[in-house]
Amino acid sequence: MPPAARANSPHPPRLLLPDGPALVTPAPGQAALLTPDGELFTPRPRELPGLLRELGPPILVHAPATAKRLNLPGLPGAYDLLELFAFCLPATPAPPTPRGLALALDMEPPADAEAAAALLPQMAAELLRRLARARGAVLNKDAGAMAARMRDAADWPWAEAVLAAIGHPAARGSADALKVWRVLPDWEEEAPPPPPASHSVSPADARARLAEILGEGAEQRPSQADFSSAASMAFTPRENPGEPKLVLAEAGTGTGKTLGYVAPASLWAERNGAPVWIATYTRNLQRQLDQELARLYPDPEERRKRVVIRKGRENYLCLLNYDEAVTGAMAGRITALSLVARWALATRDGDLLGGDFPGWLSELFPAGAISLLADRRGECIHSACPHWKRCYVEHSIRRAAGAHLVVANHALVMVQAALGGGEDGPALRYVFDEGHHLFDAADGAFSAELSGAEMAELRRWLMGNEGGRGRARGLRRRLEELLVDHPALLPPLELTEHAARALPSPGWWDRWAALPEADTEQAEDREEEPEDPRGPTLPRMPARPGFRDGSPAEEFLRAVRGQVMARTAEGDPLYDAECDLHPLHDGLPEAAATLETALESLRDPLKYLGKLLAELLEDPEQELETGVRIRLETACRSIERRAVMPLTAWLSMLRRLREEPAEPGQRPTYVDWLALTRREGRDIDAGLHRHWLDPTVPFATQVAAPAHGVLIASATLRDTARRDPEAAWREAEARTGVQHLASPAIRAAVPSPFDYAANTRAFVVEDMSRDSPGQVAAAMQQLFLAAGGGGLGLFTAIRRLRDVHARIAPALAEAGLPLYAQHVDAMDSATLVDIFRAEEDSCLLGTDALRDGVDVPGRALRLLVFDRVPWPRPSILHRERRIHLSGGRPGGYDDAIARHRLRQAFGRLIRRADDRGVFVLLDPRTPSRLLAGLPEGVVPQRLGLAEAVRQTTAFLSER
Repeated sequence: MPPAARANSPHPPRLLLPDGPALVTPAPGQAALLTPDGELFTPRPRELPGLLRELGPPILVHAPATAKRLNLPGLPGAYDLLELFAFCLPATPAPPTPRGLALALDMEPPADAEAAAALLPQMAAELLRRLARARGAVLNKDAGAMAARMRDAADWPWAEAVLAAIGHPAARGSADALKVWRVLPDWEEEAPPPPPASHSVSPADARARLAEILGEGAEQRPSQADFSSAASMAFTPRENPGEPKLVLAEAGTGTGKTLGYVAPASLWAERNGAPVWIATYTRNLQRQLDQELARLYPDPEERRKRVVIRKGRENYLCLLNYDEAVTGAMAGRITALSLVARWALATRDGDLLGGDFPGWLSELFPAGAISLLADRRGECIHSACPHWKRCYVEHSIRRAAGAHLVVANHALVMVQAALGGGEDGPALRYVFDEGHHLFDAADGAFSAELSGAEMAELRRWLMGNEGGRGRARGLRRRLEELLVDHPALLPPLELTEHAARALPSPGWWDRWAALPEADTEQAEDREEEPEDPRGPTLPRMPARPGFRDGSPAEEFLRAVRGQVMARTAEGDPLYDAECDLHPLHDGLPEAAATLETALESLRDPLKYLGKLLAELLEDPEQELETGVRIRLETACRSIERRAVMPLTAWLSMLRRLREEPAEPGQRPTYVDWLALTRREGRDIDAGLHRHWLDPTVPFATQVAAPAHGVLIASATLRDTARRDPEAAWREAEARTGVQHLASPAIRAAVPSPFDYAANTRAFVVEDMSRDSPGQVAAAMQQLFLAAGGGGLGLFTAIRRLRDVHARIAPALAEAGLPLYAQHVDAMDSATLVDIFRAEEDSCLLGTDALRDGVDVPGRALRLLVFDRVPWPRPSILHRERRIHLSGGRPGGYDDAIARHRLRQAFGRLIRRADDRGVFVLLDPRTPSRLLAGLPEGVVPQRLGLAEAVRQTTAFLSER
């Protein structure tokens, strides 16, 4: 038999395990090492490298995190079970801890560090057995060649074990194994869907579908059925254009809100042949909603067909970026790219952020490099891409057209509406879950920003990389195939390229960062709620070739920076700074006028270029091939949305500088201001910002009004502290934009079934200073220890979070309570929540992302501690809204925001009827009126820290 044939011939599967010790880190600075002979070592971190040289590379879980917890530079040669898991079971979720892997493998979770160490080899064996059983699957066709490639190019420790398990011990490595695009399915164009029917969903229909989803023997929740009945009213035919069937529904925590609206939504989609779009606020909430839909579609294949997750392009793996990464791969990235390849073959939809991609895998890449595998804004070349027919985004767009339920986020829905329907086209029926966030989502979607970063991004889109590294293709490269046959496109393109030189050129960021700064202490973070920012005087920016003294854009940025510096008092340069637009500082009107002229000179040829492209599409004498037609349509759409629309908005903002300022107290449509952006104590950007005073106006007119039915649902729509129920509903309608629609909304409220009075306690600690980092850290430490873990600490500032983490981590580690934190641990928030959920005695520190929409039922979350009242961030935008949207109650406006945030956070504490939890505010200055927003029956107590600790221990010990 020839050598090549012998190398590829299958052998019987063989279990080959490493003979090194198993290593776990029960807490930072602590290690437990178990040898195959059963000998247990508990070495100090500095002793560990020598011991491993003697015993061999260890089996462990999450090598980068383990090394960090032991304060070691690395653990070379370690057998990381996460990597083996990602190879054997790609796209399978698993929290990156020993307990998390055990749960994912349906194994008994370990009770202590020694049990965890003993379990690691067993989990390795189980993974290899599963791989052996599936060695004939399509997924594993190239598994041998990929593992051999990882062995040869990266010395991957698990390679020999994997090759033995699949029966190819002598397999040869092949770079082609990483070229997953060769085997991914193509999407096929479908005929346009027929118009949807107009069949109603009655309350009885909704209840029947809900019972069907829940199944026989399920827990009966009358409130859930009531909510489903109310939600069904959004799925009846509308009577007049611009007047959707609108339901505003509040469903208390524990109602079963998700399945309550899924019941009528799924039934309407089936009956009428069109998808219902369900929008929520964050990617993490999208993932939770998708998991909940397994109740409706238990079969994964059917769920993939019926349910589609839609996000912005920047969330998905870009096959062209991945292709280029693989082609230029260095040995240090072979392992990471190979595991991405395994995931790409198994993933449901190619979602890198918040989907089935393992969040820890990004740590195998250099900092931030994983984002280079995703599409960069405006970079997609659509049909000109060699992988376009296999593109994950294009697949999801086409699948969405035939799905029953499309799970999106608020931002995508609103951006698509702002763009006239977007890639997916308009929807007829919407469900907006977490509806209390509609104001904030609309605020971001319908705003505009004329900044250095935005202008430089547009220049990159128009001009390409201009000699820099990367694959960004300028407009000329996008149109090059059309220019040959249509030379009339060339003159406006050349004018565009000339005019684009007015925008910040490559390196503007470095030039900005190089500007001399006043002597300030460097810092590692920014506040999320900064106080008034300050900074040094403004130096002149260096001159740019071709312009008198820098490009018009850079001159404008410098003038903006000058006005912000002049209008803000001296202070901490760590924080972003902002100032009012008027009165204008010397030099700003001239710089703005020059930039306005330059942007007009850029917009006009772009509009003409788009007009020529549109005329080619409509010219009956042009015999255009399908590919050419697609390129023309893509170019027209991209030029309009990516260039003309932002330029038009920027020009409108610049013209505002020439107008007379509004009289004090006059209600504006927009709020404009100037701002400086800072990172680590340095100014990195400046710009002119515009937000709608009331962003629910464009939401109502552009998203809700064209729809046929809209359901807005949340557990916290109303401010329950308002004694007048009608006033509370009016306020909810104002925050969601309902008041701007022609027809009134159907209102519904279903109370929570939970007994908060019996199952929760709420304390305000009075004998401490919230401004003392040491006191806040000591209080949080004592409370976490009193609860025995399961504590979530929420902060309004990243710096305070990091400071508290550094202070309390050693003591919690000594007590055997793992501590994790956003902005400290390298993992994303979704992965941190997965760990927190799996490790019942761990603690987690976080900010806003963990305050809303995190679902951690049971003992894993039994204590929630706020470092201080989450007041709204003081800013110019907030000031104007406080004046004009408060109904004459500016203080009440702030109170309502803080109450909503506290109520949302409290909702994380009790997720099941048998949950028990303690809510603590470490802010003696907490006004009693804010606590009125907590659930009915909760009576907050003001007491000292020692008593709060005692009562926490006593309450959580009761059963």
